[in-house]
Amino acid sequence: MIPRLHERTHTPYGPLAKALGRPVSPNESLTEPTVVAHWPGLDGYTSGDEQKTWTTIQWAAHLEDPYLEHLFTASPDDDRRAILHLDVRLHPDDRDLTGPEWAEVAHRLARAAGIEIPGKGHGCRWIAVQAQPRRLDLIANLIHLDGAWHAPPADVLRRLAAEARRVEEDLGLIPVRTASAARVASRHVPSVSSQLGSVLAQLADEQAGPLATVRGLVEHTGHRIARLPGAAGVDAAHRLELIAHRLHGIQQDLDTTAADLAKPRVAAAPPAARLPVHRAL
Repeated sequence: MIPRLHERTHTPYGPLAKALGRPVSPNESLTEPTVVAHWPGLDGYTSGDEQKTWTTIQWAAHLEDPYLEHLFTASPDDDRRAILHLDVRLHPDDRDLTGPEWAEVAHRLARAAGIEIPGKGHGCRWIAVQAQPRRLDLIANLIHLDGAWHAPPADVLRRLAAEARRVEEDLGLIPVRTASAARVASRHVPSVSSQLGSVLAQLADEQAGPLATVRGLVEHTGHRIARLPGAAGVDAAHRLELIAHRLHGIQQDLDTTAADLAKPRVAAAPPAARLPVHRAL
């Protein structure tokens, strides 16, 4: 189980789309089996089962609300990128986890990252999404309900990795490969095809690739336009949603091609030596 911390962003729409593996939509409900865990204050923030029928857009807006409620809150470095996104993936040979197990993983990672502090009622808003096989995404807004800025621990990656090791042990999961195996892998000299595959992988990178940036801008523009009155805004937002979907398909195709290029090639067997033919005189 390897946790990965993404670069912080200004909006939760892109991270939520990555968690879902598709663009967010005003027509798709994100139900409780997919949102496996959330910040403790959400139950008191809504009435009854209201949040169980929220659309993906509404979940994103819920995470974005602190921006609108606290317009001038920023980090000590005057940084307003308050959306934190981390994901964790199981080993390919791990067993499937149940919903309660995913929820436990989410709360433990949230506490390790410092975004959930037991007993603190005005902490960060966060949700954990289990929408893709063997993967959990946790998305949080670092602006507290009281307007304070939450700074994750300086050693947050070390804390997340240490908690992931404890989760593996507690749930009987396969640990990450040993350091010795990592050293062996680091000595591998990449082939030309794997180097080209690495270039394609960078283009398709969901975290920092150029296509991810373009797709994020398209999605963000679509969400803004969808809020404008009139049918023209709805039509434009729908077209932008389709464009974002096509961009996501291109990313997936590039990622698949990159993986194919990275596969080791079996060298062709040399041709059998031809024995000289002696003719009888």
